[in-house]
Amino acid sequence: MQTLSEHGCFGGTQGFYQHDSGVIGLPMKFGVYVPPQAKAGPVPVLYYLAGLTCTEETFAIKAGAQRVAAELGLMLVTPDTSPRGTGIEGADAAWDFGHGAGFYLDATQAPWSAHFRMESWVTQELRALVVANFPADDGRTGIFGHSMGGHGALTLALRHPGRYRSVSAFAPIAAPSRCPWGEKAFTGYLGGNRKDWAAHDATELIASGAKLPPLLIDQGLADKFLAEQLHPHLFEQACAEAGQPLNIRRHEGYDHGYYFIASFVEDHLRHHAATLGA
Repeated sequence: MQTLSEHGCFGGTQGFYQHDSGVIGLPMKFGVYVPPQAKAGPVPVLYYLAGLTCTEETFAIKAGAQRVAAELGLMLVTPDTSPRGTGIEGADAAWDFGHGAGFYLDATQAPWSAHFRMESWVTQELRALVVANFPADDGRTGIFGHSMGGHGALTLALRHPGRYRSVSAFAPIAAPSRCPWGEKAFTGYLGGNRKDWAAHDATELIASGAKLPPLLIDQGLADKFLAEQLHPHLFEQACAEAGQPLNIRRHEGYDHGYYFIASFVEDHLRHHAATLGA
C-alpha cells in the first residue's frame, strides 16, 4: 500500500492511498479518515460509495463529514468509483459508463470483465486491506453512498447479508433496471439478459425477499434526475410490501449535488453510529 497524502483533520487524519489490486488487476485508490478515538483502539468503519464521475476524493473534500465523524469516532473509507487506466477502448467515451462509472458490480461481459470487478474489490479486497492497515473494527461496519453509490450501498448490503450492520443512501439509483443509467450500465457490464440485472437491482432484491437493517434514504425534490433515473417510489413500494424498515425523507429545494449531501450527512453519520455503537 502506498500513501499518496495525509492531512491532520479534526484531531484525526484524512489520508489518500493506493494499492496494487489483485482483484482489479490495476492500481486502485481510496481515502480513509481515521478519527482521534482510533489512538485508543479499533473504531467502527463506514464505507461511502460515490456517484458517477466521482473519485476517492470527492466525498472527503465536499461533504464536510470529518467533523462529525471525529465527534462520533467513525472511520470513513472512500473507494474510487471504478478502475482507471484500463486501456479498454471506449472506457472514456461517456461520463455515465466506463471509467468513473463502475456501478459497484463485477462485470461478466468482455472487455469489462477483465478489470471492472468493483463488488469483489469493495466487499473483499479493500475491506481486508483496511482492517490490516488501519485501526478498524471489522465487526462494526456500515455502508452508504450517493446516486450510483447509493445503488451500490443498497445492493452490496443486500447481496452480502450481515456484512454491513448499518445502511443508508442519498438519492440512490433505486431501480436501475428501469432507468437509462442502469439499462446502459447493466447491458454493457452484464449483457442483455434482464434476469441477470435483477441480482444488482435494489428494488428487485427487496421484492425477492432480501433484507437490510433499518434504512435511511434522503432525496431532494429539486433533483433533476429524480423522475427519469432514480425511482425511489418503486423502492419504497417494494419495501412496504416486503416489510423492510425504511425512513425515506424528501426535501423541497434540494438537488442532486453535494450541497444536498452536506446538509444531511450528519444525520446519516448519527444513523450509522447508533447501530454500530460508536
